[in-house]
Amino acid sequence: MRDLLDEIETWRREGRQVALATVVKVWGSAPRPLGAKMAVTADGGIAGSVSGGCVEGAVYEEAQAVLRDGRPKLVHFGVSQDDAWAVGLTCGGKIDVYIEPLTQDS
Repeated sequence: MRDLLDEIETWRREGRQVALATVVKVWGSAPRPLGAKMAVTADGGIAGSVSGGCVEGAVYEEAQAVLRDGRPKLVHFGVSQDDAWAVGLTCGGKIDVYIEPLTQDS
């Protein structure tokens, strides 16, 4: 977590827009624990992980939308065991990820 905070602070000092994604709920098996975080910049920077690579691409896209409109978003990821491999959540679990823009005041 410390490395992620250092990266976020560096990005903010550089004046880059940053969104923070946090795993806020987990059902069943999940690749990362509750509280796992991933930071995304508007210009493509990524640090941390919310799913060990399973849904990072989708979280990245959602974070870009949050940075564009400035509104936080709660996103749900999860599938049945039959569909798990197809969408990348191979553990078959479900996670909720809260994505928020970080402002200079936060």
